[in-house]
Amino acid sequence: MSKRITLIDRTDGLEPSLDQPRVERRVQGAPWRKTWLLHEAGPMSAGVWECEVGRWRIVFPPTEQEYFFILSGLARLHGPEGVITDVGPGQAAVIPPGFEGEFEVVEPVRKHFVVVEV
Repeated sequence: MSKRITLIDRTDGLEPSLDQPRVERRVQGAPWRKTWLLHEAGPMSAGVWECEVGRWRIVFPPTEQEYFFILSGLARLHGPEGVITDVGPGQAAVIPPGFEGEFEVVEPVRKHFVVVEV
């Protein structure tokens, strides 16, 4: 395991992985998502994520959770019983284990993320 400090905001010159939500999960659009996985150790991974406008269903396994901090843009999480949570620049949120709902990018988003397997 590396004992080096990893700067999570440095993506200059690094190639992101590109993907889109799976077809069966898409609710609105087919946004391209860019992920820079900058740190991975044991049950934790961290990096930078960007996404175009769109909306798709998400299902977190009971063993996974995510903390994220929005750098720019606006994300909206649609949770159980119609609860809607907007997360904008300078705000952070946690998607808990077992969460089922929808993730919507209202304005193009760039965020730091930390995913932990519990």
